[in-house]
Amino acid sequence: MGILTRFKDIMASNINALLDKAEDPEKMIDQCLRNLNSDLGKVKSETASVMAEEQRTKRELDECTAEINKMQTYAMKAVQSGNDDDAKKFLERKATLTAKQSSLTQSYQLASQNAANMRQMHDKLVGDINQLESRKDMIKSKIAVAKTQERINSIGSSVNSANNSISAFDRMEEKADKMLDKANAMAELNKGPVDDMADLTAKYSDTSNIDDELAALKASLNQ
Repeated sequence: MGILTRFKDIMASNINALLDKAEDPEKMIDQCLRNLNSDLGKVKSETASVMAEEQRTKRELDECTAEINKMQTYAMKAVQSGNDDDAKKFLERKATLTAKQSSLTQSYQLASQNAANMRQMHDKLVGDINQLESRKDMIKSKIAVAKTQERINSIGSSVNSANNSISAFDRMEEKADKMLDKANAMAELNKGPVDDMADLTAKYSDTSNIDDELAALKASLNQ
Protein backbone atom coordinates (compact mmCIF):
# COMPACT_ATOMS: atom_id res chain seq x y z
CA MET A 1 0.00 0.00 0.00
CA GLY A 2 1.39 3.36 -1.04
CA ILE A 3 0.38 5.21 2.13
CA LEU A 4 2.45 2.81 4.26
CA THR A 5 5.60 3.37 2.25
CA ARG A 6 5.09 7.14 2.23
CA PHE A 7 4.54 7.29 5.99
CA LYS A 8 7.62 5.18 6.72
CA ASP A 9 9.75 7.34 4.43
CA ILE A 10 8.44 10.56 5.96
CA MET A 11 9.04 9.42 9.54
CA ALA A 12 12.53 8.09 8.76
CA SER A 13 13.38 11.34 6.97
CA ASN A 14 12.17 13.44 9.89
CA ILE A 15 14.17 11.47 12.47
CA ASN A 16 17.34 11.38 10.36
CA ALA A 17 17.10 15.13 9.71
CA LEU A 18 16.87 15.79 13.45
CA LEU A 19 19.83 13.55 14.25
CA ASP A 20 21.96 15.08 11.49
CA LYS A 21 21.57 18.63 12.85
CA ALA A 22 21.48 17.67 16.54
CA GLU A 23 23.32 20.34 18.53
CA ASP A 24 21.83 19.52 21.91
CA PRO A 25 21.07 15.77 22.11
CA GLU A 26 18.79 16.25 25.12
CA LYS A 27 16.59 18.73 23.27
CA MET A 28 16.67 16.58 20.15
CA ILE A 29 15.37 13.57 22.10
CA ASP A 30 12.35 15.58 23.26
CA GLN A 31 11.81 16.98 19.76
CA CYS A 32 12.08 13.51 18.21
CA LEU A 33 9.41 12.19 20.58
CA ARG A 34 7.16 15.15 19.80
CA ASN A 35 7.52 14.46 16.09
CA LEU A 36 6.82 10.76 16.57
CA ASN A 37 3.68 11.53 18.56
CA SER A 38 2.60 13.92 15.81
CA ASP A 39 3.21 11.16 13.23
CA LEU A 40 1.26 8.78 15.45
CA GLY A 41 -1.73 11.12 15.28
CA LYS A 42 -1.57 11.03 11.47
CA VAL A 43 -1.23 7.25 11.47
CA LYS A 44 -4.23 6.91 13.80
CA SER A 45 -6.35 9.03 11.49
CA GLU A 46 -5.26 7.12 8.38
CA THR A 47 -5.73 3.77 10.14
CA ALA A 48 -9.26 4.74 11.16
CA SER A 49 -10.06 5.65 7.54
CA VAL A 50 -8.67 2.37 6.21
CA MET A 51 -10.54 0.35 8.84
CA ALA A 52 -13.74 2.20 7.96
CA GLU A 53 -13.18 1.25 4.31
CA GLU A 54 -12.75 -2.37 5.38
CA GLN A 55 -16.05 -2.24 7.29
CA ARG A 56 -17.83 -0.67 4.28
CA THR A 57 -16.62 -3.32 1.84
CA LYS A 58 -17.49 -6.05 4.34
CA ARG A 59 -20.99 -4.65 4.71
CA GLU A 60 -21.49 -4.50 0.91
CA LEU A 61 -20.23 -8.08 0.56
CA ASP A 62 -22.54 -9.32 3.32
CA GLU A 63 -25.51 -7.52 1.76
CA CYS A 64 -24.69 -9.00 -1.66
CA THR A 65 -24.36 -12.49 -0.18
CA ALA A 66 -27.67 -12.10 1.63
CA GLU A 67 -29.31 -10.96 -1.60
CA ILE A 68 -27.92 -14.00 -3.46
CA ASN A 69 -29.32 -16.30 -0.81
CA LYS A 70 -32.62 -14.50 -1.05
CA MET A 71 -32.76 -14.96 -4.88
CA GLN A 72 -31.96 -18.64 -4.41
CA THR A 73 -34.82 -18.99 -1.92
CA TYR A 74 -37.25 -17.15 -4.22
CA ALA A 75 -36.22 -19.31 -7.19
CA MET A 76 -36.89 -22.47 -5.17
CA LYS A 77 -40.32 -21.18 -4.13
CA ALA A 78 -41.14 -20.25 -7.74
CA VAL A 79 -40.22 -23.76 -8.93
CA GLN A 80 -42.28 -25.29 -6.16
CA SER A 81 -45.21 -23.13 -7.28
CA GLY A 82 -44.73 -24.22 -10.91
CA ASN A 83 -43.62 -20.73 -12.05
CA ASP A 84 -40.50 -21.56 -14.03
CA ASP A 85 -40.36 -18.12 -15.70
CA ASP A 86 -40.24 -16.42 -12.29
CA ALA A 87 -37.64 -18.92 -11.16
CA LYS A 88 -35.47 -18.04 -14.15
CA LYS A 89 -35.70 -14.34 -13.33
CA PHE A 90 -34.60 -15.00 -9.77
CA LEU A 91 -31.74 -17.18 -11.00
CA GLU A 92 -30.65 -14.54 -13.53
CA ARG A 93 -30.61 -11.97 -10.73
CA LYS A 94 -28.64 -14.43 -8.63
CA ALA A 95 -26.05 -14.82 -11.43
CA THR A 96 -25.64 -11.05 -11.68
CA LEU A 97 -25.24 -10.74 -7.92
CA THR A 98 -22.75 -13.65 -7.88
CA ALA A 99 -20.53 -11.83 -10.37
CA LYS A 100 -20.78 -8.72 -8.20
CA GLN A 101 -20.01 -10.81 -5.14
CA SER A 102 -16.71 -11.90 -6.68
CA SER A 103 -15.68 -8.28 -7.22
CA LEU A 104 -16.81 -7.28 -3.72
CA THR A 105 -14.85 -10.19 -2.23
CA GLN A 106 -11.65 -8.96 -3.88
CA SER A 107 -12.31 -5.40 -2.68
CA TYR A 108 -12.94 -6.62 0.84
CA GLN A 109 -9.78 -8.76 0.90
CA LEU A 110 -7.69 -5.80 -0.27
CA ALA A 111 -9.31 -3.46 2.26
CA SER A 112 -8.80 -6.04 5.00
CA GLN A 113 -5.11 -6.40 4.14
CA ASN A 114 -4.68 -2.63 4.06
CA ALA A 115 -6.36 -2.33 7.44
CA ALA A 116 -4.12 -5.05 8.88
CA ASN A 117 -1.00 -3.31 7.54
CA MET A 118 -2.06 0.06 8.93
CA ARG A 119 -2.95 -1.47 12.28
CA GLN A 120 0.42 -3.23 12.39
CA MET A 121 2.22 0.02 11.61
CA HIS A 122 0.14 1.87 14.19
CA ASP A 123 0.87 -0.71 16.89
CA LYS A 124 4.59 -0.76 16.08
CA LEU A 125 4.80 3.03 16.24
CA VAL A 126 3.00 3.02 19.59
CA GLY A 127 5.44 0.39 20.86
CA ASP A 128 8.45 2.33 19.57
CA ILE A 129 7.27 5.53 21.23
CA ASN A 130 6.64 3.74 24.53
CA GLN A 131 10.10 2.19 24.35
CA LEU A 132 11.73 5.54 23.60
CA GLU A 133 9.83 7.17 26.44
CA SER A 134 11.20 4.55 28.83
CA ARG A 135 14.72 5.02 27.46
CA LYS A 136 14.56 8.82 27.47
CA ASP A 137 15.60 9.26 31.11
CA MET A 138 18.43 6.76 30.70
CA ILE A 139 19.71 8.60 27.62
CA LYS A 140 19.49 11.95 29.37
CA SER A 141 21.43 10.50 32.32
CA LYS A 142 24.16 9.38 29.93
CA ILE A 143 24.25 12.86 28.42
CA ALA A 144 24.60 14.40 31.90
CA VAL A 145 27.47 12.03 32.71
CA ALA A 146 29.12 12.86 29.38
CA LYS A 147 28.86 16.60 30.09
CA THR A 148 30.38 16.07 33.53
CA GLN A 149 33.23 14.10 31.98
CA GLU A 150 33.79 16.91 29.48
CA ARG A 151 34.08 19.39 32.35
CA ILE A 152 36.54 17.08 34.12
CA ASN A 153 38.55 16.79 30.93
CA SER A 154 38.59 20.58 30.65
CA ILE A 155 39.77 20.91 34.25
CA GLY A 156 42.42 18.27 33.56
CA SER A 157 43.67 20.35 30.66
CA SER A 158 43.90 23.38 32.96
CA VAL A 159 45.83 21.33 35.54
CA ASN A 160 48.22 20.16 32.84
CA SER A 161 48.67 23.75 31.78
CA ALA A 162 49.38 24.73 35.38
CA ASN A 163 51.90 21.90 35.69
CA ASN A 164 53.62 23.15 32.57
CA SER A 165 53.76 26.62 34.07
CA ILE A 166 55.25 25.24 37.30
CA SER A 167 57.84 23.30 35.30
CA ALA A 168 58.72 26.47 33.42
CA PHE A 169 59.03 28.31 36.75
CA ASP A 170 61.40 25.63 38.04
CA ARG A 171 63.50 25.94 34.90
CA MET A 172 63.71 29.71 35.35
CA GLU A 173 64.79 29.26 38.98
CA GLU A 174 67.46 26.79 37.93
CA LYS A 175 68.65 29.23 35.30
CA ALA A 176 68.78 32.02 37.90
CA ASP A 177 70.87 29.80 40.22
CA LYS A 178 73.33 29.15 37.41
CA MET A 179 73.54 32.87 36.65
CA LEU A 180 74.23 33.62 40.36
CA ASP A 181 76.88 30.92 40.62
CA LYS A 182 78.57 32.24 37.50
CA ALA A 183 78.50 35.81 38.83
CA ASN A 184 80.03 34.72 42.15
CA ALA A 185 82.73 32.79 40.33
CA MET A 186 83.52 35.84 38.21
CA ALA A 187 83.79 37.95 41.37
CA GLU A 188 86.32 35.52 42.82
CA LEU A 189 88.36 35.68 39.65
CA ASN A 190 88.30 39.48 39.67
CA LYS A 191 89.98 39.64 43.14
CA GLY A 192 93.37 38.71 41.67
CA PRO A 193 96.18 36.54 43.26
CA VAL A 194 96.63 36.45 47.08
CA ASP A 195 99.90 38.06 48.47
CA ASP A 196 101.01 35.63 51.24
CA MET A 197 104.05 37.69 52.22
CA ALA A 198 101.99 40.77 52.90
CA ASP A 199 99.74 38.80 55.24
CA LEU A 200 102.76 37.34 57.01
CA THR A 201 104.46 40.71 57.69
CA ALA A 202 101.22 42.21 58.90
CA LYS A 203 101.00 39.44 61.46
CA TYR A 204 104.19 40.49 63.15
CA SER A 205 104.11 44.25 62.65
CA ASP A 206 100.67 44.60 64.08
CA THR A 207 101.50 43.35 67.65
CA SER A 208 101.42 45.98 70.50
CA ASN A 209 104.12 46.34 73.29
CA ILE A 210 102.10 45.32 76.34
CA ASP A 211 105.09 45.51 78.71
CA ASP A 212 105.83 49.15 77.82
CA GLU A 213 102.22 50.12 78.40
CA LEU A 214 102.18 48.39 81.78
CA ALA A 215 105.33 50.18 82.90
CA ALA A 216 103.89 53.52 81.90
CA LEU A 217 100.70 52.81 83.84
CA LYS A 218 102.64 51.97 87.02
CA ALA A 219 104.73 55.11 86.75
CA SER A 220 101.62 57.27 86.55
CA LEU A 221 100.10 55.62 89.63
CA ASN A 222 103.25 56.14 91.74
CA GLN A 223 103.26 59.82 91.03
